Amino acid sequence: MVATPPWLRFLLVVVSVAILFGLFTRESSDSDLWWHLRSGQYIVQTRSLPQPDPFAYTTALATNTYAGEDITRRFNLTHEWLAQVLAYLTYRFAGFGGIVLGRAGLLTAFCGLAGLIAYRRTRGFYRSLMAALAAAALASPFAVDRPYLLTFLFLAGAMAILEGRKPLLLWLLPMVMLIWANCHGGFVLGWVVLGAYSAEALFLRLRGRPEARDIQLWTVCAISALVAGLNPNGFRAVAVLLNYRQSYLTQNLLEWGPPSLWPPTAFSLLLACAAAVLLWARRKVRVVDWLLFLAFSAAALSAGRNTILIGLVAPVAIASYWPWRWTVHRYVEGGAAVLLLAGLGATVTSGQAFQLRAAEWAYPKGAADFILAHHIGQRMFNTYEYGGYLIWRLWPQERVFVDGRALSESVFADYRKILFTTGDPDGKDAMKLLDRYGVDLVVVNGFEYTSGLMYLIAPSLADPDNPGFSLVYADPQAMVFMRHPPEGMQILDPALVLPTMESACESHIQHQPELPGCARNLGQMLSRAGDYTGAQHWLGLYLQLAPTKDPEAVSELQKAVNMAQ
Repeated sequence: MVATPPWLRFLLVVVSVAILFGLFTRESSDSDLWWHLRSGQYIVQTRSLPQPDPFAYTTALATNTYAGEDITRRFNLTHEWLAQVLAYLTYRFAGFGGIVLGRAGLLTAFCGLAGLIAYRRTRGFYRSLMAALAAAALASPFAVDRPYLLTFLFLAGAMAILEGRKPLLLWLLPMVMLIWANCHGGFVLGWVVLGAYSAEALFLRLRGRPEARDIQLWTVCAISALVAGLNPNGFRAVAVLLNYRQSYLTQNLLEWGPPSLWPPTAFSLLLACAAAVLLWARRKVRVVDWLLFLAFSAAALSAGRNTILIGLVAPVAIASYWPWRWTVHRYVEGGAAVLLLAGLGATVTSGQAFQLRAAEWAYPKGAADFILAHHIGQRMFNTYEYGGYLIWRLWPQERVFVDGRALSESVFADYRKILFTTGDPDGKDAMKLLDRYGVDLVVVNGFEYTSGLMYLIAPSLADPDNPGFSLVYADPQAMVFMRHPPEGMQILDPALVLPTMESACESHIQHQPELPGCARNLGQMLSRAGDYTGAQHWLGLYLQLAPTKDPEAVSELQKAVNMAQ
């Protein structure tokens, strides 16, 4: 067989890197980015951490609902300070294009390190390439601009260093842990990795198979674990993680819920395949692989935000212990190059790659412009997903009610009552809660788009039987209500609320048709209101786009059709 020319494998690597960059360069749309940028700016300009909270007026009004909530609050305000500074400086010098490219670089490096570890284990080029691409399958949903990207990179980097156990590289670990611990609370995963490799070395020594550098390994790991405590919260990260598990607020966030295993996803397939391969090769599986697979599987099955951990350990395990060997002929390598080039072309032409911009279409840009132009400074109520953007655009003129920093259980509970209820047995309806917080300005969208849930606050404020607020601004991204509009400001017809919500849903579906839940809820609301023609339109659109079967929506649509006849 003719030897494979070196340039061909180099081409495969270059094209794979280009595909990963394309995969990870979607427009910047995560709602947390905005408050991270503002926090980084605050730290740079004031040379102090944003604690106590300067951005939300409700934080100072909050009461603790469980022991240790004040510790969790301080942790959430301070544990990502270095990552926030880096994000802000990137934005300051390179704009949103720099933010997107930085994110792509971090995730591509994560996948590359998974491939590197697999290559060190197997010396197989194609096994390592497939490991990197498999890691990308789980990394793709995490292509958002958050500090936890640094956790993924540092985690993979720590594993790569410990795999090689080269003396000079090992001494990089204390510096890695020190930087990591000031970028994101996920540095506790570094302790898991340090402990797993140290435990494996101890196990082998007890079995009579010591390594020459065991003492150095244990020394470096111990120092690395200790220097991680040099951060604003010391070693409180573990206690805070336990607090998250009892937090009502955290448990209401989708990313903290357990992931779905059925229908099959990249996560469930990789998890099952790795488990099967490890069991098949159980007699030769390394101790560290068992420890990391079990620890990371437990973390991933407990919260969807941890599923990327399987993207690191599963591809490496599969590449290391796959029981069958194969010979790759030259024509197969050429075919692989053609397929990857076609994949690169499809990635580029999809319109989803190299979007070096922020997705301001998803945020209340017009409402923020309106508030700034009219110099409005009253106490504001806003939706959770808009809080970060409003911090970025309006602070210090305005402070928000709630945002993605998850700072207060009691405020979040009141927030949900305002959004979803018009009254309860105790009389604490939305209006009374708004009165209690002294709210004079309301900036809201109509839906939580991931689930499709409809926010009831806007229709409630527009109800003529519930006077108090006037609609002063409306577009598909947000509606603005004021209790006391200044003289001369135009008051809009409250009947615009429903058409605005319909426009909002239509705009959202144009950008993210994979999340059509708002159409389902609009259809159900219109059906209950007797608008069966409108109900048919929205329910029909929802069923056309719905990713899974929905018998209840089918029944609702049939009912609307029957009633319209």
